[in-house]
Amino acid sequence: MSGSPDIAASGPTEAVLDIADVPAVEVVLTVAMHLMSAAAVACGLAEDSAEGPAPDPDLAEARILITSLAGLVTAAAPQIGSMHAAPLRDGLQALQRAFREASTIPDPPGMGPGEDLTGFVG
Repeated sequence: MSGSPDIAASGPTEAVLDIADVPAVEVVLTVAMHLMSAAAVACGLAEDSAEGPAPDPDLAEARILITSLAGLVTAAAPQIGSMHAAPLRDGLQALQRAFREASTIPDPPGMGPGEDLTGFVG
């Protein structure tokens, strides 16, 4: 170890950054990507893999994840700038559309997951 208090060595070639050293925009983007990935799986967008078949869609879980993502993107966008926010908005809208397509009982316009924060996504 180098003796630096902000880097902990977990092995001879691995180092873990202290969370205080991670820029806020990277934290927001990482959390958003986790929400997007989980929402995509919950919407049934996962593919079968070597480990087995893709899980069945769980739209109740997807609704929570998409709404949470919408809140994060809406709140963070003014702070992180359009360069970072635009791809998050695009991903969010794609998930909102995927949810609408996967749902057998469609939500009324503007009532889909996160649409109270983003507006209707058709």
